[in-house]
Amino acid sequence: QVHVVESGGGLVQAGGSLRLSCEVSGTTFSTADMAWYRQFLGKERELVAQITSDGDTTYADSVKGRFTISRDNAKNTAYLRMNSLRTDDTAVYYCLAEKFFRYWGQGTQVTVSS
Repeated sequence: QVHVVESGGGLVQAGGSLRLSCEVSGTTFSTADMAWYRQFLGKERELVAQITSDGDTTYADSVKGRFTISRDNAKNTAYLRMNSLRTDDTAVYYCLAEKFFRYWGQGTQVTVSS
C-alpha cells in the first residue's frame, strides 16, 4: 500500500517561514513526480509547486520567489519551504505523489496570522 503523510503545518506570523514535509512509503520514491497543492476555505484545490523525478521544478505565480520545493530520495521525502508568508497563504496543504496512479496525503493546515 502507498502512503503519503504530510507534516510541519501550524500557525505562523506573517513574514515568517515554515517547512512542510511529505514522506512516501509503499512505492519507489525516486521515480515518482511530487507536487504540493493547497485548498483555501470554500475553494478548489490548486497547484502550488511540483518537482519531477529528474528534479525539474515549477511554481504557481503566487508563490514564485517565496516557496521552494525539494526532494531527498534517500529519505523518501519531499519538502516545501515557505518564506515571507502572507495571510492569504492560509490553507490546507496537500502532498501528491504520482506515478501511474495519484496518491494524496491527508493534508496539513497552515495558518498565517497578521
